[in-house]
Amino acid sequence: MRYIALFESMTGAVVLDCIVDRENERLIFVVKQGEMGLAIGRGGENINRVRSMIDKKIEVVEYSSDASEFISNSFQPASIKKVKIVKKDNRNLAYVEVAQKDKGLVIGKNGRNIQKVKMLANRHHNIDDILVI
Repeated sequence: MRYIALFESMTGAVVLDCIVDRENERLIFVVKQGEMGLAIGRGGENINRVRSMIDKKIEVVEYSSDASEFISNSFQPASIKKVKIVKKDNRNLAYVEVAQKDKGLVIGKNGRNIQKVKMLANRHHNIDDILVI
């Protein structure tokens, strides 16, 4: 709760969710739709100020009520071609199509990026798994 209060007071952006990822030593903030620019600030000044204050890596994701758009936002800065959500065997699956050059960025070192997106998609849109194609 204190991370949310600090982030909101220093950036002016509304935080909908905050995940403390101890394994990867980072904080992941989900901000209200349309407030990504406010969270980052001109030239990254807001996010850098928060980062130096709490001395942790910070990642910010813009929320969307549309699951496909939210997943796409979660993978930024990688460019996502298409996200298709299907129901298979009572599970919600998201197929994410990316350019070959962005596959490494989408997966991340030791799978940390795909792990983050799977966690967020499950928490906010009940997506059980994400498959990168």
